Amino acid sequence: MRMDMPFFKYQGAGNDFVIVDQRDQTWIDPDNKLLVARLCDRRFGIGGDGLMLLLDHPDYDFEMVYFNADGRPGSMCGNGGRCIVAFAKKTGLVREEAHFLAVDGPHRARMPRPEWVELHMNDVPAVETGPDFYYLDTGSPHYVQFVPTLDQVDVVPRGRAIRYNDRFREQGTNVNFVERRSGGLYIATYERGVEDETLACGTGVTAAALVSSLESGADAAHQEIPVYARGGDLSVRFRREGQRFTDIWLCGPATFVFSGQINLNDINT
Repeated sequence: MRMDMPFFKYQGAGNDFVIVDQRDQTWIDPDNKLLVARLCDRRFGIGGDGLMLLLDHPDYDFEMVYFNADGRPGSMCGNGGRCIVAFAKKTGLVREEAHFLAVDGPHRARMPRPEWVELHMNDVPAVETGPDFYYLDTGSPHYVQFVPTLDQVDVVPRGRAIRYNDRFREQGTNVNFVERRSGGLYIATYERGVEDETLACGTGVTAAALVSSLESGADAAHQEIPVYARGGDLSVRFRREGQRFTDIWLCGPATFVFSGQINLNDINT
């Protein structure tokens, strides 16, 4: 029997995702890592940096369940969160505001204009400062290193060496290389779960903006920092008291790419 699963493809600053509406029918067993990985495969599946299920929830507009491209359940994905909000609006589930549940807890979102989503992130109570890096959790763990010239960084081998070093090998970490220029930050990210460079990473953009406030010594309580990723322009608004960050908003584009159906029986898992 054919199982033609509808799917939707969205991207946020080049960070692309497969979205499946699983409110009325269970298309994907969350434990089926091989199926999720094959759907995310750019040669044998739909292709994406991750896959998200949209589920009903009695206390929220919806629940977001996120998987990395390797098929494993993921930690919070900022651009994924923004994209699934845009999808929820397209389906009529929400309007200009949304309140949904993700793996790291509740999130609010605003859509002040078409294809633009502002996502409220969880507070960051502290930042680890190393000799040449910062390490923090913005819903996902991030190792942030400032570099003099981003274009001279070989992101994949350098990021992979950090992600698989003795400290991070078991749980992994995302690795962000950041260059400060006039007008904002420029960032490149090696993303765990994808195990490659991605064109953007929402929690990584958030992490870079927060630590840049520490790096610069800026003492303004409320700040907004533009961050330019390979795939598009985003910004992060937040409040800072010492090393504690609150009222964090990740803002940027979230765009519908295409939709279709795929016969799950044809997916070789």
